[in-house]
Amino acid sequence: MSNPNRHRHAAAAVIAAFLLGTGPAAAHHGWAWTEDGFFELEGVITAIYLGNPHATLDVDVEGEIWRIELAPPRQTERAGFTEGTAKVGDAVKAIGNRSRDETEPRMKAVRIIVNGTTYDVYPSRAPTN
Repeated sequence: MSNPNRHRHAAAAVIAAFLLGTGPAAAHHGWAWTEDGFFELEGVITAIYLGNPHATLDVDVEGEIWRIELAPPRQTERAGFTEGTAKVGDAVKAIGNRSRDETEPRMKAVRIIVNGTTYDVYPSRAPTN
């Protein structure tokens, strides 16, 4: 005869493992972790990542490295920002929302400007000016 408690414990273990494994990613998914109002940042790209869950740029801003989250890869690509669009050493201006945690050098960009070209990775959220 099957033990129903054993099945419940196994299901709880699977759920707990899933939640623990996705904790950091879930913490920064969406916009709840960001402040209201636009924030602008300018610096030099030190790293580019175009994978899941979000494309990111690491940017040196006066000696401090900031993580700039873009949209998921397909959406970032639809905005025109693809492999080869920018390279390490390029200047970038990012407009978006910074982390609510002021000790965390992280922002979620809605628009980036690289080499004179504007990429609205979240066009519905981008500034209208």
